[in-house]
Amino acid sequence: MPQIMNEPVNSLIGRMPKIGIRPCIDGRRRGVRESLEERTMNMAKIAADLISSNLRHANGLPVECVIADTCIGGVAEAAMCEDKFAAENVTATLSVTPCWCYGLETMDMNPLTIKAVWGFNGTERPGAVYLAAVMSAHAQRKLPAFSIYGRDVQDSDDTSVPDDVKEKLLLWAKAALAAGTMKGKSYVNIGGTCMGIAGSYIDAQMFQEYFGLRTEWLDQVEIERRIVNNIFDQEEFERAVAWREEYCEEGWDKNDGSPYQHTREQKDEEWLRVVKQTLIIRDIMIGNPKLAELGFEEEACGRNAIVGGVQGQRQWTDHFPNHDFTEAILNSSYDWNGIREPMILATENDTLNGLSMLLGHLVADSASVFADVRTYWSPDAIERVTGWKPEGAASDGFIHLINSGAASLDGCGKMQDAEGNPVMKPFWEVTSEDADACLAATQWCPADNGYFRGGGYSSMFETQAEMPVTMVRINKIEGLGPVLQIAEGYTTVLPDHVNKTLQQRTDPTWPTTWFVPRTTGDGAFKDVYSVMANWGANHGSFNYGHIGDKLITLASMLRMPVAMHNVPADRIYRPHAWAAFGTVEAESADYRACETYGPMFG
Repeated sequence: MPQIMNEPVNSLIGRMPKIGIRPCIDGRRRGVRESLEERTMNMAKIAADLISSNLRHANGLPVECVIADTCIGGVAEAAMCEDKFAAENVTATLSVTPCWCYGLETMDMNPLTIKAVWGFNGTERPGAVYLAAVMSAHAQRKLPAFSIYGRDVQDSDDTSVPDDVKEKLLLWAKAALAAGTMKGKSYVNIGGTCMGIAGSYIDAQMFQEYFGLRTEWLDQVEIERRIVNNIFDQEEFERAVAWREEYCEEGWDKNDGSPYQHTREQKDEEWLRVVKQTLIIRDIMIGNPKLAELGFEEEACGRNAIVGGVQGQRQWTDHFPNHDFTEAILNSSYDWNGIREPMILATENDTLNGLSMLLGHLVADSASVFADVRTYWSPDAIERVTGWKPEGAASDGFIHLINSGAASLDGCGKMQDAEGNPVMKPFWEVTSEDADACLAATQWCPADNGYFRGGGYSSMFETQAEMPVTMVRINKIEGLGPVLQIAEGYTTVLPDHVNKTLQQRTDPTWPTTWFVPRTTGDGAFKDVYSVMANWGANHGSFNYGHIGDKLITLASMLRMPVAMHNVPADRIYRPHAWAAFGTVEAESADYRACETYGPMFG
C-alpha cells in the first residue's frame, strides 16, 4: 500500500493528560533555601526531559510535562503549583527533591492525581530522608504514592539519573498517562449481550469508578439506519472498496457444496456491506466532520469512545453480514486512509475484554489482539492427534488463541524491526512494507453460514513467528469488583502438518496464535495446563512484549487487584503503602490495599 503515515492526532474530545513536576525544597531562608534553588529546579527539568524524550501517548502525540513556576517550600507555593496544574490538565504529579523539605507543607494533597516522589540519594543533603518522611505522610492521609529512590549514593553535584531511577520514573509515568487518558472518555456499547456471554453485560458503575469511563448504549439498528439513509462518506466508501479489492484477498469458502452457500452475487453485496459497517462503526465511536457537511450534524459528533464493542451474534448475524472485517481492520494499524493508531473494538461486545485490550494498548502503544482462549493442547494430546512429539518451547504444550473470525492483523507477526525480528509496532513505526506484509498474510474467508447466516468475511491468518507477548484479561467478580489476570509468554511456530491438523479441528478460517505462557512451577503458573485452568473467561487479549510490569503498576493506580501473574518480583512496582499490607504474601496484600483505598475514580 502507499506509504501514507497519518500524523499523530487526538481523535477524541479532551486534552491529553500531562505530568506535573513539583520541585520541593527546604523553605528556610537566609542561606538554606537559596543554596538549593538551582539544584532543585534543575532536578525537575531533568525529570521532565527524561519523561518527554522517552515516552509518547498511545496516539503518537508527545508527552508534555509541566513544571511548577517556583520551588515549593511551603503551603502557599504548593497551592500556586496546584492552581497551575489544574489549568494544564495535569493528572499525575512527580515531586522531586535533593534535600529535606517540610512534608505536610509541600506534598501533593490533590486526591485525584497519581503521585510519585523522587528523593535524591545523596549524603550531603537528606533528600532520601524527606522521601521516607513524606511516604509516611501519604500513607497517613490515604493518598498512596510511588517511592523513587536510587540504589547507590550519588555526589551532590551529580546530575545523572541512575538506570534504576529511570526505570521507575518511566514505568510510573507511562501507567499514569494511561489512567489519565481513559478519564472522561466513553465505552460505546453497540448492541447487547452476545450469546449469553456475561462479559457482554456492561457495568456502568464499575466503568465509572475504576476507569473513569462514561458508558454509552446503542442498538445495532443504528447501523442499518445509517446504511439505508446513506449516513456515511460516499467518497471514502468508494476509496475503501477499491483498497479492499486490492489488498484484502478473498479466501476459500468452507460452505462450498452446502445448501446454505451464498451466491457470488450475495458475496459481492456482503463485501460492500462490511465496508459500510466499518465506516459507520468508526463514525459512531469518534465522529466524522464530513457527516456534518452532508447534513447529519448529530451523527458527526460521535460518542467520544476510546473503546467499544459490537454484539453481532445472533440477532444481527442471523440476518446481516458479521462484523469480523470491521473488528479486524479497526483494531489494526492501517486501513484505506493509511497508517494510523489502532481503534479498540471488542468482538461479541465483551466489554471486559475490550477494557483488557484498551489497557494493553495504552501501555504497549501497539495493537491489541482479541482472542478466544480456546484450548490447552497437552504434549500427549498433540502427539496422539498429529504424531509429532512437542519439543522446545512447545514441549509442555500450548494454548490455542483463536478468534471467531476477527483479530488485529498486526498479530500475524509479519512486521519486522531493523534486525529482521518479528514484532508488533506502535503505528508511528509501522512502514508500508509492514502493512503490506500483514495484509498479504491474511485471507478473508466467507463466514461459516452455519454460524453466520447473514454471511460476512473472517480474517484468516496464522502467527507464524516467535514473539514475546503478554496475555491479559479483566474479570468482574461479584462482591469483589474487577480483577486482572496477566500471563507473559511467547508465540510459537509449529511444524506445518501439525499446525494444519490442529487448526482443522476448530475452524481453519479463523486467525490462530499458538501461545506458550512462561511457567514458574507454582500456583496458576505451575505449568501451561494450570494457566488455562485458572484463566477467568473464554476470552483474553494479547499485546507485543512483556508488559506485565506496566499493567501491574497501572492496576495499582486504578485500585484493581491482580489475580494471577508471572511477572518476577523485581519488576513489580506499586505504591509505597502497599508494603504495609504485607510483604510475604504480595498478592493478598494487593487485594487488601485495593479494598482499603477503593477505586481511583469512585
